[in-house]
Amino acid sequence: MREGLAILTDKNSETRSSAIAAAIILLAAMVLLYLMPDVIVRLGDVSPWLGTGFGVLVILAFFLVFWLRARYQRRKSR
Repeated sequence: MREGLAILTDKNSETRSSAIAAAIILLAAMVLLYLMPDVIVRLGDVSPWLGTGFGVLVILAFFLVFWLRARYQRRKSR
């Protein structure tokens, strides 16, 4: 009976850890996306390509973080 409870506790802590990590990632992304238009405009004053490149990199970085986290979770569960 205790072994079953230990497994449930491990899954709960793993789920909690994943939720906390996702919340931190989303909060960081929200701050970055909130500041992004001002940064793009200022970089666009220097060069339109620089502003565009920064915008593209920020959006790709958002998806890259979740892709890397998924790969880490898959490797960890093996």
